[in-house]
Amino acid sequence: MDEFKDMLEQSCFILDLKAATKDGIIEEMVNAMAAEGKIQRKDEVLSAVMERERKMSTGMSGEIAIPHAKTNSVSGLVTVFAVKRGGIDFKSLDGKPTRLFIMTVSPTTNTEHYVKYLGMMGKVLKSKEVRDGVVNASTREDVIRILTQST
Repeated sequence: MDEFKDMLEQSCFILDLKAATKDGIIEEMVNAMAAEGKIQRKDEVLSAVMERERKMSTGMSGEIAIPHAKTNSVSGLVTVFAVKRGGIDFKSLDGKPTRLFIMTVSPTTNTEHYVKYLGMMGKVLKSKEVRDGVVNASTREDVIRILTQST
């Protein structure tokens, strides 16, 4: 629980994504990583995430997408939690619009934190009430509180 909260507090947050396309959402999230100094080689990270997305959509069911990549462009887990209140078509498994985006970029050699982070995120986001609370949150602190109270 504390480890999950620590991971969240180190995340980038976008509570009102502007992009209206799948590629735009991914680019906006990678730009957030770069803007917060979490990555140095933005083009390499963007390319790795886009390449992974081309193989198969990371749009899950329950309004969630988990775009991700493994790359040597990062030394540790880098995450972005983002919201698109109206949702967009992200080619999700259930065919419904996606409102919550959890991007992870991890080094190719160490995926332990990635697996833990996504496991906890999957657990808390099972609840529609939690998902709706996060979508309606106005600050990153509210999002962290909602997600950590649900564990």
